[in-house]
Amino acid sequence: MKKILPIIILITFIVATYLYFGIEFPDEMASHWNQYGEVDGYMSKFWSLYLMPVITLVIYLIFLLVPKIDPLKRNIEKFRKYFDRFILLIVLFLIYIYILTILWNLGVSYSMTGAIIPGIVVLLLFAGDLTKKSKRNWFIGIRTPWTLSSDEVWEKTNKLGGNLIQASAALSCLGIIFPNLFVWFLLIPLLASTTITLIYSYFIFRNLS
Repeated sequence: MKKILPIIILITFIVATYLYFGIEFPDEMASHWNQYGEVDGYMSKFWSLYLMPVITLVIYLIFLLVPKIDPLKRNIEKFRKYFDRFILLIVLFLIYIYILTILWNLGVSYSMTGAIIPGIVVLLLFAGDLTKKSKRNWFIGIRTPWTLSSDEVWEKTNKLGGNLIQASAALSCLGIIFPNLFVWFLLIPLLASTTITLIYSYFIFRNLS
């Protein structure tokens, strides 16, 4: 993965350059869609083509930095393969969004919301898996004062949190049937999951004290 991802990101910049100089695009390109799949934001041709590759590169570099600066970096090494897999997935998801944006501006007609939902579902499923596999650290997983204070509280809280994230992913699939309500099918379960795990971590810590 360490060798593949830089190549993939480099290719996105090469593609962006080819599209900028070689393909006829309007000066203002669609760049943002609302929850109904309607365009509600535009950017210049340059930023529409180069912003996502830049964002992808920055996020990749941040993910590379995290294991080096975490005081508990030795714990990250215990689940590093899951972390690396998630980095790959994040990069591929951003590139997928980039491709959808380019196709839309080339005149391909489809539901942007419907196209994005499967990607978000897959991302959440892998995020849940990473959460369950994570060990105590300062950047990855469900971090509360209580999980960071105890390996046992961390394990129990992140196992529950990972399962809830994956359940939220399953519920968000309802957005395929009701695309106009997708945001609610996504946000409400995730907010509920966050609240539950926060409270759960406190009570687990208190019971162990």
